[in-house]
Amino acid sequence: MATMNISLNDALRDFVQERVETSGFSNASDYVRSLIRADKERAAEARLEALLLAGLASGEAQPVDAAFWQKLQARAGL
Repeated sequence: MATMNISLNDALRDFVQERVETSGFSNASDYVRSLIRADKERAAEARLEALLLAGLASGEAQPVDAAFWQKLQARAGL
């Protein structure tokens, strides 16, 4: 695992330490990793939402039926 050092002012350091003590984290690193994982998940959800909205705005919907899949398989050479 790689190491990364961050600098915090006293107020932020105290807040992190309080969260560690009251939220069941083992240490500040566990708390920060948890925040990063949550942010990563939010970013993935935002990307998915943007892709879904782009899909909705891309034009008229087309039915996805057996003929659609056969045509897609033919295009893929399957």
